[in-house]
Amino acid sequence: MTERQVKVYPRFERFWHWTQMLLIFGLFFTGLRIMGLHAFIPFGAAVMLHTLAALTLIVLWLFAIFWHLTTGTWRHYVPTSQGLFAVARFYAFGIFKGEHHPYRKAYWRKHNPLQALTYLALKLVLFPAIWITGLAYLSYNFWETQPGASFGLEVVANLHILIAFTIAAFVVIHVYLLTAGHSFREHLRPMITGFDTVDLSPEEEAYLARDEPGRLKR
Repeated sequence: MTERQVKVYPRFERFWHWTQMLLIFGLFFTGLRIMGLHAFIPFGAAVMLHTLAALTLIVLWLFAIFWHLTTGTWRHYVPTSQGLFAVARFYAFGIFKGEHHPYRKAYWRKHNPLQALTYLALKLVLFPAIWITGLAYLSYNFWETQPGASFGLEVVANLHILIAFTIAAFVVIHVYLLTAGHSFREHLRPMITGFDTVDLSPEEEAYLARDEPGRLKR
């Protein structure tokens, strides 16, 4: 295996990542206003901005799903138990003892086993759940005449809030882990430049050099 700087985060993935981040923070801010936890903007404006940001994020996620499926990058999220315990142990104990990260990125496995499992749960469980509850709440006028609609709305709203705080907890942990191990700048740089240190097999290196030379940093 050869260690090379490889563009593992293409332009669309970086655009999707940072745009998603801005929209999620906007949703947190406006959502907290709708809940009455701050009064930095008017309530009506918060509702309008929250709805607009949510719909924009759904469209972005749909494009991202299409991109993952058509480019084959969905493979990075396939969960595996190989090395999972070692990575979990590292984040629980080893990171505080200055141990080296047990996972080394590969060309078709840029996420460690714990990351892949977490991101898969986000994409298959939490994100669809917050879509469904948000759209159900937004479309309440279409089903408010159904029996038990008011109770259903309360359930939908509480589920939406619970899922939102779960995603918020993920964001906090995600940002915290950016400060662990390497410097914050080193963790952040790949999602800005696209390049990260990856272990390449001779076949992978030959393929990139021949067919996708722009993905290898000279």
